[in-house]
Amino acid sequence: MRIVTRPDFDGVVCAVLLYDVEDIRPPIKWVEPNDMQKGLVDIQSGDIIANLPYHDDCSLWFDHHYTNQIARPFNGAFRIAPSAAGVVYGYYLDRFQRNYSKLVRETDKIDSAELTLDEVQYPEKYDYVLLSMTISSHSQEDEAYWNRLVDLLRTYDINFVMKNPEVIARCRSVVEQNRRYKETLKKYTRLNRHVSITDFRMLTETPSGNRFLVYSMFPGSAVNVKIRYDNDNRDKLIVSVGHSIFNRNCKVNAGLLLSGFEGGGHYGAASCSFHASKAEDYVPKILDALLKNEPIK
Repeated sequence: MRIVTRPDFDGVVCAVLLYDVEDIRPPIKWVEPNDMQKGLVDIQSGDIIANLPYHDDCSLWFDHHYTNQIARPFNGAFRIAPSAAGVVYGYYLDRFQRNYSKLVRETDKIDSAELTLDEVQYPEKYDYVLLSMTISSHSQEDEAYWNRLVDLLRTYDINFVMKNPEVIARCRSVVEQNRRYKETLKKYTRLNRHVSITDFRMLTETPSGNRFLVYSMFPGSAVNVKIRYDNDNRDKLIVSVGHSIFNRNCKVNAGLLLSGFEGGGHYGAASCSFHASKAEDYVPKILDALLKNEPIK
């Protein structure tokens, strides 16, 4: 069996859990959700998909995203939950050889953005939060690191993992990256009533950093919209919508909204990607819906 999952902390932990309970054939296939939605991924019989949209050819599927629900029968488990790892954990609860309860609790907290202001502003004080931020790049060049994290978390506790030389180096890089990202957010984010809009389109490369930081910097905003080009393909535009985790007054289902623009996701966080030629049509409609701040029927 092969694991097909997403390169984020939730996806890494899903892989950790699945390795413990199934006869897994490496390597893990790391996939972006939009590629699954557009049918660009070769899924085979025996594949276990986690934290991604369903595919008819898989043998098991585990997910928790609002817009990925399906009505037909399947093998695996789906529920609206804080993390896909939590869905996997509940499905195999009595079969694990190690105790992953703390790892899953922390994944639930991180993936559902149930973080404190201190955790957002100073992630270096919180091991799991900081570790999750070392998976901020979705470049295939980082595959070896994602796989190493899966191996480390399968075998060792968080204290040992955080002493790994590569993890230490990446954590130091994240702290510095977040410092620079804060300055970039100040320069490229504007506030329109309760919507903060971060527009990176004029940059040659999209900066990475703490995705929750913008909420602490613009407390008057209830939702953030981030607009940027794909670093590998300037013909593709990516728009992310996230409800503020400190000002919870956004009434728009982000996943449902962006499902109408070639994307999807959760109630409080979602993304879409589309050809840049559609930007003049799509982006104003997304912003208009968020500014109206009315539930989508």
